[in-house]
Parts: sequence; structure tokens; C-alpha cells
Amino acid sequence: MKPNSILYLLLHLLVLSFSLAAKHGPSSIVFTTNGRLDYYFDIFTLPIGHPSHPTTETRITDGQSVNFNGHFPSSTFFPNQTRIRSPTRPDPSLQIIYVTERDGFSNIYYDAVYFDSPSSIRKRSALEVVDRVQVPLLGLDGVSMKDKPSLTGEYLVYVSTHEDSGVPRTSSAAVYSTELNSGLTRRLTPYGVADFSPAVSPSGVWTAAASYGPKGWDGEVEELSTDIYVFLTRDGTRRVKVVEHGGWPSWVDESTIYFHRRGEDQWWSIYRAILPRGGPISTESVVVERVTPPGLHAFTPATSPGNHDFIAVATRRPTTSFRHVELFDLVKGEFRELTRLVAPRTHHYNPFISPDSSRVGYHKCRGNANGKKSPKLFLQNIHSSIPNLSVLRIDGTFPSFSPAGDRIAFANLPGIYVVNRDGSNRRKVYPGKAFSTAWDPVRKGVIYTGAGPEFAPESAEVDIISIDVDRIAVKKLTTNGKNNAFPSPSPDGKRIVFRSGRSGHKNLYIMDAEEGERLGLQRLTEGPWTDTMCNWSPDGDWIAFASDRENPGSGSFELYVIHPNGTGLRKVMQSGSGGRTNHPWFSPDGKSLVFTSDYGGISAEPISNPHHYQPYGEIFTVKLDGSDVTRLTQNSFEDGTPVWVPSFIRPSDVEWPIDRPSCSFDDLHCLSDFPRHGQNGGVGAVPWLLSKPQCGA
Repeated sequence: MKPNSILYLLLHLLVLSFSLAAKHGPSSIVFTTNGRLDYYFDIFTLPIGHPSHPTTETRITDGQSVNFNGHFPSSTFFPNQTRIRSPTRPDPSLQIIYVTERDGFSNIYYDAVYFDSPSSIRKRSALEVVDRVQVPLLGLDGVSMKDKPSLTGEYLVYVSTHEDSGVPRTSSAAVYSTELNSGLTRRLTPYGVADFSPAVSPSGVWTAAASYGPKGWDGEVEELSTDIYVFLTRDGTRRVKVVEHGGWPSWVDESTIYFHRRGEDQWWSIYRAILPRGGPISTESVVVERVTPPGLHAFTPATSPGNHDFIAVATRRPTTSFRHVELFDLVKGEFRELTRLVAPRTHHYNPFISPDSSRVGYHKCRGNANGKKSPKLFLQNIHSSIPNLSVLRIDGTFPSFSPAGDRIAFANLPGIYVVNRDGSNRRKVYPGKAFSTAWDPVRKGVIYTGAGPEFAPESAEVDIISIDVDRIAVKKLTTNGKNNAFPSPSPDGKRIVFRSGRSGHKNLYIMDAEEGERLGLQRLTEGPWTDTMCNWSPDGDWIAFASDRENPGSGSFELYVIHPNGTGLRKVMQSGSGGRTNHPWFSPDGKSLVFTSDYGGISAEPISNPHHYQPYGEIFTVKLDGSDVTRLTQNSFEDGTPVWVPSFIRPSDVEWPIDRPSCSFDDLHCLSDFPRHGQNGGVGAVPWLLSKPQCGA
């Protein structure tokens, strides 16, 4: 990036921060992320030349927060190592570059890990290392995501989202290179384009990345319709598409790239692209060959320089519910299992191989490594660049705060819970299926929710109930069971707005807060579309909601506001063609909304992560006139169900004071879809399926 561009970005962020601070008093935004607080990822490694066993696995990273998507640098990393050298040992036993999320920031770290002797690597875990040197490689540039780092010489190549694309439903993910001695950063991805999963060739001359190119993202949430592009690492020039339909490239030499795609037979498989050594390079001149067979899913390939004997891949076999790392012998065409022999009931992600081909690395949930528990977080601080606004992730969905701010209600699907703000006194106040929570602003200890299944049709039995959380008394407020959900009380506590499917379409209605629809209903919206996720403003003047009324049934939602008397309907926010803006919640002063949206597109290949239904979900704010759209979170996960709290919560992590299970998250659901043999070419899969994995050294 040019120096004047950096100055402009900093000035823009400064002006934005002051303007946002001026328009809002001290407050907090709390949201949920599907599964994120269960991850506890650390990076581990296994020696390739030894049989896989729990005693041969080494944990490299330090057990702080989440650490993932590692890379083994070459032995020539940092010719001038004075700033990272251990005072007691000149050469590290292991060194690694990886992505980490700490203190509310995403960054890329370098760790040098030291053991007593090389042989101890096979006997110790990283919890018993005698020394560690740890260096953050990038400065903090506000709220942005970092991903998929590689090193070539003194240049760090990686993905960052710190430059806003400025276009709805367009990703800000781009490839950058940073010269680590000077800090000079250059953007390698053209503006208006998003790149993912970069890999640098062994010489460092070329970088390959998965990209939409100029066509852009079309809303995919499982396999992205990306192609493979190659460009010069030094400046991003000579960019050319070499493969149509592919992702997660990995070089083995200057003319061979391995990548993954889901084939016509619906199996995820590894493919090889052979680039011409002379003449022009294009999709027509590149030879593409399938490498791994049908019969199992294989993806996120890893190579090492000049190694034409084997690659490492992540797999999902029909015989297991867990993702594992295996080697694939390129000569024999056979798999060799690795991680299943070490931790068969744990997911293992995104393998990478050391430059000398002696080790494979990957990340997984550390659990209770060496008998030491990782504390489960109740609230996680996310860095906020806006003064007087804290942003926190909560371990629960649909959170809402009591009027006094001392208690939080949330859904755990199933069940509604109430907990003190410090995580103590966690109680289940409703055992059944329920979603969304809202506190009565007047009657102490009363919350409202929709009891019944989520994501259900108009005729599903869902009803609004009130719960006195101190007496555990439940009262049913709607009686027809026609998908009544998302209750939000008026600021005087007298009425509730909610959505209902009683007309055959989901529209908004208003009823009495204490007696419910027994005292009658006011229909607020009417039409053959879905109006939902309503929230009443603190001053009582507006009701915000999400609606697909512009294209009913399309899944595309925009934000609207309307007066409680049915007048003043207007659109506040449009995500873009086919986009989604959902779960609006008013700011304490009633002048802005926080919401979740795909406005920022997608930031990483979904197959590289655990399951997220909507991996594009990020948290945004917007003024009621549609101006000042501000992105608060940037990651490759699913952020949603935000609430804007009228008090400033200290921006620090809060641990559950009770023992809570961790590592309980789902792998990508589409990997559980296995094509039937004999269908779409599946007959040819039978011999491959019968080829048993090789478990020996």
C-alpha cells in the first residue's frame, strides 16, 4: 500500500471514530458467533517418518485464545534474527507462522519453540517446552481479519480485510505482502477483486490464490465458485487465470499446483494443475488432472518444495463423522492415515508440511491438553475502534439485557437461560425449544420469547410466551400457534410487536403485553411476503424489522422501519442484489440500528472452517436514514443476533465461573453428504473405496 493511502485510511478511521463517538453515548454491542467460543484451536504437528501415536504429537502454539492456519517457514527465515533469537539457544527446535486472535485483534505471529534436545520433540508436548520466543509480525490496523500466511525471504504474504471494498456484498479479502524489516505493505490483489487462500511458489516468484476475479461472489456458503489465479509476488502484476473452478492452491514446484474442487461426481477431490514451462499461460494451456479418487472427500491440500512423492490432505470418510489429516502417496495412489490414530474423535484442519517434508502440521481443538483445562469464555472482547462503544461476543444466541443491565437472557437451542452479567448464577428458565429473548422494560424479571422450532413455515406451532424468571412462571400470549415469534415490547411495557404466520404469510402484529391476543390484535403490516425480526425503538416512535417484500421467498432481506400506527414505512438498509440484512436492534438513543448482514461478502473458503450456516454474517451499524454504514466485526464465521446495550461493558474477556463443555462444534455439514456409488460415475469409485488406508510408517 502506498504511504499516502495508509495516511488516508488512518485519517478516515479517525474521523469515523470521532463521528460515531459523538452520536452515541457509552454503550455496548453484544452478539453471538455460531460455535466460535467452542473452538480453542492450537497448532499441532506429527513427524511423517514415524508411526502416528499420541506420544509423537507435539503441540506447537501456546494455548492462548485460538491459533490456526499455520505455516512452517524455511530455515532461511529472517537472515537477521537478532530480534527473535532466544537468549539461551541459537536455533529453535520448531518454528511456525500462524493466525491468532488475541485481545480482540486478528494477527499473524511467529513462534520459535525450544526443547532440551531434538529427540525430546517426540516425547514432549509443547506444554513442556523449556523456552519460547513469540513475535507478532504485523501492526494492528483496527478491525480486520488475517488469514493464510506464507513467508518468502523476509516477505510475509497473507490475506487481510483491512481495506473496505465499498461495494455491497463484495468481500474485502485481498492478498498483501509485508516486508518484515521495514513494515512496508503492498496490495497484490487488484481493487474490486477478492482473493482467498494464497500460496507462494518455492522460489517466491509467484503467488497463487483462489479468486472470483471480476465476476464476484454469488452467495455460495459451501463450495465457492472460485478460480485459481497466479501473479508475481513482488507486485501482483502478470496476473492470469490458470484453472477454472478450484480453491486452496499449493505449489510443489514452479509449474505444478495442487488444489481442491468438488467434482461432477460430487466428491471433494484434489487436482493437479501443470503449467507450461514456456509460452503463454492460460486455462487452455494448463493441464489439469484429478489426483485423489472418489469414495471419500479430500480437500485443503498441502505440499512441500520438490516433493513429488506425497501430499497431505484433510479428509472426510463415509466411515467417520470427523475430519482427519492423511497423506496421499502420489506414486502408489494410496492414503496413509495420520490424525485418526492419535485423536479419532477430534476434527483436524488445514494441514501444512515442513520444507524438508519431515513434519505435517494442522490445527485442532486442544481440549484439556495434558490435563489442563482451557477456561470457557462467557464474553469475549472484540476490538472496537469506536470510543465509548465496547463490542463483545457471548456464549449464547439471541442475547438481551435486563433493564438494570445486571442480567442477560439468551437461548441455547433448546432452552432459555438467564445469567448474571459476570456469568454467575446461570439458570434454565424454560426447557423447551425457543428462540429470541426480550426483557419487559417495566415488569421486573419478565422476558418474552417465541416457543417452538426455529426456521419453521408459517403454519408451524410457535407461540409468544412470557416468563417470570424469578418465579419461573410461564404465560402463553398467543393462542393460534401460527408461527408467532420475535416479540419486542414497547418502552412503556404495555404492548408487544411480533411476527405471525396466521394469515398464511409472516407479517407484523401488535398485542397487549400482559394479556396477549385475548384483548385483540393490531395488524401492523400486510402482504404476501415475510416481515420478521422486529424491534421497538427506545423512544417508542419506530419499529424496525427485516423483510423480503421486494422479492418474496428469495431469501433476500432488507431493513425497514415503520411507526407503531402503521405509517411512515421506509427502507433503511439494502444489502445489495440478493443480499441479507437481518436482526435489527435499536441503539439506546434510537437513532441507529445494529444488524447482521452479508454486506461484506465472504472472507475465506468455508471448507477451511467448522460449520457455519451463513459464513458471511458480520455485525454492522447504520443510521436510520441509511447513512454511516459501519462494519464492527471481520472474520470468516457467522456473527448474528446482536443487541445494543445502554451501558458500557468493560472490554475484556469474562470466563464462565462454572465448568462448561468446550470443543462441541459441528464440522461443515455438506461434508456429511456422500454420493451414492453407481451414481454420477460412482461405479468407478468402488475400487478406490476398497483401497484401505495405509497406517504404517
